[in-house]
Amino acid sequence: MKNTFFIILSLFALTSCEKEIDLDLADQSGNIVIEGNVTDQAGPYIVKITKSVGVSQPNQYPAVTGAQVTLTDNAGQTEVLQYIGQGKYQTTNFVGVSGRTYTLNVQAEGKQYTAQSTMPEAVDFEGLSQDSFSFGDEKSYTLLPIFTDPIALGNRYLFSFTINNLTKKYMDVFSDNVNNGLANQRPIILPNDDNDGRDHKVVVGDTIHVEMQSIDTNVFTYYSALLQISNGNGGSVTPANPPSNISNGALGYFSAHTQSEQSFVIQEVTTP
Repeated sequence: MKNTFFIILSLFALTSCEKEIDLDLADQSGNIVIEGNVTDQAGPYIVKITKSVGVSQPNQYPAVTGAQVTLTDNAGQTEVLQYIGQGKYQTTNFVGVSGRTYTLNVQAEGKQYTAQSTMPEAVDFEGLSQDSFSFGDEKSYTLLPIFTDPIALGNRYLFSFTINNLTKKYMDVFSDNVNNGLANQRPIILPNDDNDGRDHKVVVGDTIHVEMQSIDTNVFTYYSALLQISNGNGGSVTPANPPSNISNGALGYFSAHTQSEQSFVIQEVTTP
């Protein structure tokens, strides 16, 4: 029986994570996959609905058409999304606001799926600070996201980044469990392995584009599981499905989050 390697893992290169999560190893090829996002930035917002495929199959995820997709929030806002092709359903006038709870309803292929996500308050992403370390003659670079965690415990963050104009996206999740109410001290480690052609080796002059999201606990658990999957078994990928916050057996996630971006050009480091 083929295991399903969930669609998101084909889109992201995943870095380390410190949380252990029970993973579903059963074959779930052919299941509905829902990926939905609402942010505090101007829309439109997209909900993508596809079918999962087995790990041995090509990365071609069949689009689900004819679904009815509705977004609502706890302030009375509601909208039925319009299909725009390739499994994507799009808002027209819906507005994301920090502090509100959002509900996604999907009716597709005779089944109903629901999910909720509460958008946290925005945390100011002030900038990025570069550092480096060496192993022998090889130099690796890090970027420290500059932000101060709020005093209340329970903040969760997703950081993703791309390099130059490359499409490959890397990500990591942070929590305030060990740094609550303080300035962030955890860096993002940039890739330094181009020997097998799978990674870009970051060098002086590269531009790193970093996105910071403040996410809720369920979404943090979802992305933490993706990281665990990618790093299990000595770094090899384990076919498994992260715990979804969507009902009725759907794969995927629904995230209401804040979003901000910073870019940084890697500089030559001189030692006094």
